[in-house]
Amino acid sequence: MFDRTFFTIAAFIFGAIFGSFLNVCICRMPLGQSIVFPTSHCPFCKTRIRFYDNIPLISYIMLRGKCRDCGVFISFRYFTVELLTAVCAALMFARYGFSPLFLIYFGFVSSLIVISFIDLQHRIIPNSISIPGIFIGILVSTLLSYSELPWNTDFKGALLGIVVGGGSLWATGFLYSLVTGREGIGFGDVKLLAMFGAFFGWRGAFFSIFLGSILGMAVGVPVAIAKRKSLKYPIPFGPFLVLGLIIYIWFAKSLLDIFPFAKDFLGSFLPR
Repeated sequence: MFDRTFFTIAAFIFGAIFGSFLNVCICRMPLGQSIVFPTSHCPFCKTRIRFYDNIPLISYIMLRGKCRDCGVFISFRYFTVELLTAVCAALMFARYGFSPLFLIYFGFVSSLIVISFIDLQHRIIPNSISIPGIFIGILVSTLLSYSELPWNTDFKGALLGIVVGGGSLWATGFLYSLVTGREGIGFGDVKLLAMFGAFFGWRGAFFSIFLGSILGMAVGVPVAIAKRKSLKYPIPFGPFLVLGLIIYIWFAKSLLDIFPFAKDFLGSFLPR
């Protein structure tokens, strides 16, 4: 019991440290900057951050979210990303322990955190994450196959997932553009769904589109009304696709136990 608790706490700390690196990726990747050089610095006064001011979570609290040198408030996003990554690492270790699945899930979810926050701020999904992610997903599905993956896919399943995920979303966007003359779905979302399909097969891709669309409408309509915009007001779709996939991975079967009337419709789309 002690060892398990100790290593779960260690996973939380590791996740917080890694979350600090993810913040660098979120900040620099959309600008085409190196994620290695220069070292961490204040985004306002450009002063290099001292090592004792760069302790994940703790430094932000101690400095009250301000730069020590210029006193300007630093975005709360930095603390959020570190905490979110730390919690994800602890939860995944508690569930999978020292196993390939822990590394796969943590690496995959870390990429989703970066994608979501970049899409929220810049409304783009970096090709440098989604395209390699497609090939990594195929590799993972091929090497581990049915015996080790809880979502039950293999090489053929990964290819089918890419077609169903990326292809269906692309077709939807293409038809929308033909009818309305406007782009409705960014091609970055198409590649993101293809990556989901490579990892989780067609079921994961479908469930992500299905639930992500519902969540997107549930949030997008009130936001458009609050901002006094038309229902054509664009919102980033990537974070909703990500949330739909997370629910698929962690909570789908539990939701069906809560809402049994949906089993006939969604049961065949859930991981087996």
